[in-house]
Amino acid sequence: MSVAPRGTGLSAPENPATTREAAHVRKPRADAKRNRERLLEVAKAAFADVGADVSLEEIARRAGVGIGTLYRHFPTRDAIVEAVYRREVQQLADGATRLLGSMPPGPALHQWMRLFVDYIATKKVIAAALGSIVGGASELYASSGARITEAVSLLVERARASGDVRADVDPADLLRALVGITYGNADPAWEASARRLIDILMDGLRPPR
Repeated sequence: MSVAPRGTGLSAPENPATTREAAHVRKPRADAKRNRERLLEVAKAAFADVGADVSLEEIARRAGVGIGTLYRHFPTRDAIVEAVYRREVQQLADGATRLLGSMPPGPALHQWMRLFVDYIATKKVIAAALGSIVGGASELYASSGARITEAVSLLVERARASGDVRADVDPADLLRALVGITYGNADPAWEASARRLIDILMDGLRPPR
């Protein structure tokens, strides 16, 4: 290994072998992350198409990876079901700050409520599987509920401050209304119905002219 002369202020030149080794270590990690994200995206679509009992082999096939790759990331069905749900919660929660960064608070709240429909659509499909995971889903739902409440509270607070919604709009009331519009909607075409109802709800949240 070469060492720079003392007092020169120069660092020793990189060892090519060490550089290649570091690159070799980083590449599998990046590939593994992409594989994991791909598996979660495909699993979500497969759950919607086939149901929560779709085989893990089918998910791997759709993702274009071997079943061994799937098992390295998700050793059990419970693991992938839970991971899909956590990813949906994270995307919904993160959506609040993302939308606020790209549009006014009122439209951001409106768009977030439409994202809530997508979240509930996935939750409805995998709800039975979530209920049967080891240890139950109570803790999982509690943590996700806290994150969603925090997101809607932020959106409502900003929308009230900007005058985009009425000053008396309560985040908890709004969240209960969203649950009724989505999770409590038994219409076969409930998603389109929910989006229409959200548009009506948003009109009611705006302050009178």
